[in-house]
Amino acid sequence: MLERRSRRDAGKEHSGVRVSGRSVRAELWDRIAASDPGLLRLTAGLRTVCAIALTLAVLAVLRTDVSHLVAGAIAAMVATFAIREKERPEQAVTLALGLPVALASVSLGALLRSHVVAGDIFFVALIFSAVYGRRFGDRGTALGLIGFQVYFLSLFVGATVSALPGLCGTIVLAFGSSAVVRFALVPETPAGILDRLRRAFRARFAQLLSAQVALLDAGPDDREKALEEARARTAALHETAMMIQGWLEQGTSDEAVARLVQRRIADAEITAERLGLLLLTARSTERADTLTLHLPGAPLPSGGPLAEHDGTTATLRRDLEALRLLLLQPVSEARGTGLAQVRNRLLGYREEDNLPPGPTAVQDVFRGIGEASRAVLGLRMALEGPQDETDDTPATTRSREELHAEDAAIGGSEEAREEEAERTGLKRPTTRAAVQVAVGSSLAIVGGEFISSQRWYWAVLTCWIVFINTASTGEILVKGYRRLLGTVFGVVAGIVLAGLVGHHTWTAFALVLVFIFAMFYTAPLSFTLMSFFVTAMLGLLYTLLHTYSTTVLVMRIEETALGAACGIVAAAVVLPVHTDRRTDELLATVLTRLDDVTDAAVDQLSGGPAVDLLDKARDLDQALADLRASTQPLTHPITPLRARRDTARYIVAMLETCAYHARSLAATAELLPEHPSIAADPRLRVAGRRIVANIEAIAGHVGDERSTVRIETGPSITSMLKPGTLGAPRYDRVTDRVLRHLQRLDEAVAGLARPLKVPVDKPE
Repeated sequence: MLERRSRRDAGKEHSGVRVSGRSVRAELWDRIAASDPGLLRLTAGLRTVCAIALTLAVLAVLRTDVSHLVAGAIAAMVATFAIREKERPEQAVTLALGLPVALASVSLGALLRSHVVAGDIFFVALIFSAVYGRRFGDRGTALGLIGFQVYFLSLFVGATVSALPGLCGTIVLAFGSSAVVRFALVPETPAGILDRLRRAFRARFAQLLSAQVALLDAGPDDREKALEEARARTAALHETAMMIQGWLEQGTSDEAVARLVQRRIADAEITAERLGLLLLTARSTERADTLTLHLPGAPLPSGGPLAEHDGTTATLRRDLEALRLLLLQPVSEARGTGLAQVRNRLLGYREEDNLPPGPTAVQDVFRGIGEASRAVLGLRMALEGPQDETDDTPATTRSREELHAEDAAIGGSEEAREEEAERTGLKRPTTRAAVQVAVGSSLAIVGGEFISSQRWYWAVLTCWIVFINTASTGEILVKGYRRLLGTVFGVVAGIVLAGLVGHHTWTAFALVLVFIFAMFYTAPLSFTLMSFFVTAMLGLLYTLLHTYSTTVLVMRIEETALGAACGIVAAAVVLPVHTDRRTDELLATVLTRLDDVTDAAVDQLSGGPAVDLLDKARDLDQALADLRASTQPLTHPITPLRARRDTARYIVAMLETCAYHARSLAATAELLPEHPSIAADPRLRVAGRRIVANIEAIAGHVGDERSTVRIETGPSITSMLKPGTLGAPRYDRVTDRVLRHLQRLDEAVAGLARPLKVPVDKPE
């Protein structure tokens, strides 16, 4: 271990620049940016806590009682987290519309308090409307959420008609505090979020490079851990690229700039993943499969050319550290001869004459470093503007010229892209979900009354929550299990905290704020953790309302279990969408998107008309993300069907492999026809025809198991078209890479046939 650490330090010392030059503050900020891309979780938690704190401060000055403090805290929380629009004007409109919805909801809650049956019927109708309203987008979702949560607030604090004026005033104050925090104290603009996402992308890219260094140095005992870290960092980089894609339209005022950033992000992501694959290949006695980077548990290949070249390993380590430095160095410090020499050396690896002597697999790693350096240069040019060109070598100058040519290609084809940019949104099955949650809530109300006539609404709340962002019975089952698990641990924490805090009101409210921040900060990471913080917070709120007891918190577990069970029963019986059906639908969508990207990319590489390939590739990525989420019930650790779990993981990993190669083809095809290093060739259409036909055959089989269409196998793509015959001789590396991606895509598509039980028509 000490020897490996000293080798890393030596690599840093020989990189030609001082790696430790970055300040501790910059390193810390990069870690925060990487752990929370765009600081979205931090902002959500901070904004909610500030809105609640401001509300409580004003109410404290007005000397209101504890019930109004609790109502104000809940109302401020709801008014803040319910708003999801990206643009500030739309947020203001939704917040303004939410206030009358909240006032009407709390008023009806107070008026129907003494009319049990009518109140229950209205609550179910409100739940149905809130879920049904999701079909109207973010605003409909927000208004439905506000209506439901504020009605729940009225039940929680025991709102009465006599207390209604004070409660309405508290809610108005809470909404006003939320507006002040959102638009003045903790403002957030799409441009600011996009800027932080770009920084997060660079930080996660740097973390991936560090993981690749660790993979390079990994010994027999820690190689699996190093490979798992590289997989996680690769997935994190892809996640950030997807988030940037989602904010590009709102975060940039110029369409051409948005396209340029999209292009540079795609380049960086692809070259980073390719570099990891080349490292694996250099460590293996045979070419590494792309699947190794995507399938958890896939073994790390051993041996290979690098095992016999210690000096080459040290050089690679040095260059990976230097590439990381180039990526993270601030533009104000990215000047000077030393840094320019490092940049020139790395970009020089794109020239055959500058490659170190060694086996082809090792030289490919250096080529990958050269391409990644070019992607980093392009990323910096797109995000920071012109760079210092004083000490450029001819190789660096050629890289800059290529990037400028790509910029011109992106700008010149903008008009053609706009004609094809019309897209339709996905249809949401909101009616079915609304019926299911209404039935489940009705069961929860009836069952909850048997457990407690005072706390029955906890069962309804759990039933409501397990239906949020779920689309199948399996997803609801997993979410209900996580909700119950978090609640059990939260009850234990609530009992301990209630004993410690006692009746110290402001200490309890301070802890409530801490838990609320933790709740929003951890929500995207773990539903179990979020449920834990919610339940611990509720224990404190019960203490403040003087209704705390161990019995109440135990009752909370019982009501939560009942609500989860009611939700699962409703999902399984009422208009059910089984997990198999849901995953098959999404699998068919992924295959359709893969077919679209592959067909369009091959057609454009063959000389066809330009289309918006990067957007098609991101549509594929989004469809794959949806499929990955829907398979969670199948891949969850508690599932008893181990073989089925392994099959689902394998299929998703194989599709991720297909998506990687399709993205790479799309990124290359996007550069035609203006790029000087790439030439179209009609013969590629022949190579891609079999791949497209096989994807369509698999999609047809997924849609109809009775389909008799077979996939075709035959000679390899590279044997159908000899490497080096496309384009000008000087650019054989680009051509070979295109053929290699086609070959790997062909193999990956054929690999999907076995787990999906698609018949294979083998060559005679």
